[in-house]
Amino acid sequence: MTQSVQVVGLYVRDQAEALAFYVDKLGFRVHTDVRNGDYRWLTVQHPDQPSFQLGLFTPGPPVHDTATAQALREVVAKGAMPPLVLAVDDCRAAHDRMLARGVEFTQAPIDRYGTVDAGFRDPSGNGWKMIEARR
Repeated sequence: MTQSVQVVGLYVRDQAEALAFYVDKLGFRVHTDVRNGDYRWLTVQHPDQPSFQLGLFTPGPPVHDTATAQALREVVAKGAMPPLVLAVDDCRAAHDRMLARGVEFTQAPIDRYGTVDAGFRDPSGNGWKMIEARR
């Protein structure tokens, strides 16, 4: 039996804002965008990794009550969620491209652990590490 992870979800404060960030600034593309009443299932994928989707979900009904949704939004905004990792061929070049597109970095590229890495956050506060693949 074959198994694979297809979707990993992120909580975002605003799906339209998150969609613009992931598509326009990081170069992802929309995979699925469907609505069921107020609920929106929105996923994006990186063009080089078509079997994996990143879900951009807002905390709230029908999954969360109002208090839980608010607590989740606050935790994400503080950058308290575990970081995601974006692997790139050239961290400095990717940093420069993304910076030109308006991505705000929390850490400029730095040499360490035998590679180069940088850090940024999405508009909701989700942290990312961008790590250069080892050669």
